[in-house]
Amino acid sequence: MDMDTYLTDLRTRQDERRPQDTPSDVVYPVGEITIPEHISHWAQATPDKVAISHDGNELTYRDLDDAHRRVAGWLLDHGVAPGDRVGVHLGNGPEFVIAFMAILRVGAVHVPINPMFKPGELSNEVLDSDAHVVVTSASGLGVVEDAWDTIDVQQVVVVGESAASDLPVTPWHAVVAHDAHDGCATDLDALAALNYTGGTTGLPKGCMHTQRHMLYTAATGTSSSGMHTADDFVSVCFMPIFWIGGEDLGILFPIVLGGTVVLMTRWNATAVLTAIDTYRATTIVGTVENYIELLEHPELGTYDLTSLRDPQAVSFVGKLTPDLRHRWADAVGGGVLRECAYGMTETHTMDALPYGLAVDDEDLLAEPIFCGIPVPGTDIAVVSFDDGRPMPIGEVGEVVVRSPAVMTGYWRNPQATAEQLVDGWLHTGDHGRIDEDGFVHYLGRTKEMIKVKGMSVFPAEVEVILGRHPEIAAVAVVPVDHPDTGQKPLAFVTLEPGSELEAEDVRTWARAQMATYKVPVVKVLDAFPMTATGKIKKNLLQQDATTQITT
Repeated sequence: MDMDTYLTDLRTRQDERRPQDTPSDVVYPVGEITIPEHISHWAQATPDKVAISHDGNELTYRDLDDAHRRVAGWLLDHGVAPGDRVGVHLGNGPEFVIAFMAILRVGAVHVPINPMFKPGELSNEVLDSDAHVVVTSASGLGVVEDAWDTIDVQQVVVVGESAASDLPVTPWHAVVAHDAHDGCATDLDALAALNYTGGTTGLPKGCMHTQRHMLYTAATGTSSSGMHTADDFVSVCFMPIFWIGGEDLGILFPIVLGGTVVLMTRWNATAVLTAIDTYRATTIVGTVENYIELLEHPELGTYDLTSLRDPQAVSFVGKLTPDLRHRWADAVGGGVLRECAYGMTETHTMDALPYGLAVDDEDLLAEPIFCGIPVPGTDIAVVSFDDGRPMPIGEVGEVVVRSPAVMTGYWRNPQATAEQLVDGWLHTGDHGRIDEDGFVHYLGRTKEMIKVKGMSVFPAEVEVILGRHPEIAAVAVVPVDHPDTGQKPLAFVTLEPGSELEAEDVRTWARAQMATYKVPVVKVLDAFPMTATGKIKKNLLQQDATTQITT
């Protein structure tokens, strides 16, 4: 089947199952204008509405519009021109948002840098992006100082009170006191951000994104969650906003909709409950562990959480189950707890959503991992790894994505770009399939797939099945070499408090749940090594795994 025929068939299937309260076309609430122009629009339309709440302080749209224009003026007066890169080495806070918007306003390129980076890591991204201005915090200034001899930075802006420094430092309070810049770069297709991937091998690569990518993601990510007409959008964001998923929830979604974000520096269950109740939050995104902690909070019943129309979970460690969903519904009410979205940094993260597909827990009981329907304007296909031809419905192949949010390429890396982007399609390297309804299912990365005597074992499937054991708290599966079968799955598990399960107990249970060749070798851990964004460091587990096993 040729690709055009294949896509026509898929779109028909998907349109029949698309939730009724979501549009089939892209809806831009105030038109196709830049993100800073959205701020200016809302500063005129709803000037006193709270745009950002953080640590008890509120910025209205009037405040946000004024502040980012002033920072834009400072950037221009210090030599930042359209296309220049500016590093933002900050944690969650209004200064991150203001700096981001100011950079876009002057047509420069936003380079978010993990605030937990050490000097070597910061140096890698500053050098690769060729950023000559870095915005950092008082606590981050020491990292910049330690990296100074390895980078070519002319100006450092510091948020907060810091000790004297020999670097060319300007304090944030002086930057936001600068004369405002009233102009605005308006090219939606100009390079606007370098979002670095956190790959497990080699150095991270900078994904080149434009404001059109950002706007499209915000428009479709909200509308596909039933919020395209929402004028009361309120998100509570404790995910790091240097991470592209946090950028969507904590910056782009509220600004495009003219809503409010309660921006939190870090996770705190009591603060989250208070924020939801106080601001009548409509959406949050948290890990499964976050939701369990909220449900077990001793004062949960004193907070009104019914405003949450779309609570979203990410199953980085623990997996969202029907039981947890029903516990949440019984305790909280409001919208249905669901998985967030399928996506990646290269596509600005929001490619397919399972919103509205939870009747009878269809999404959670389907073969793992259920990703739902592509957002309007996005096509997801499953093709042969060998020749790129579409795979028949139900068969496994490589997931490829085509959308208005796919990166324009990897920064200064034409070879990697050519390998990943082919004829407008992003080749994800993910194994997946599409079912009879046109729903997308994710099975794992190519490099993660395990071959047992030639049979394919997908770590995601084994993880989901093991995660159903009532005494297993979390699972991560990696391949390990085996002299007889070539490879075997090796499952690292952590246990629920009080459990006395042993590795062989888990294997015995697994034999009744899955085909023999999928049954993993099991190692029980006290805790997993974690990334800054809450993911299990599978590369470290792989390094720690025994290179050959015989069981």
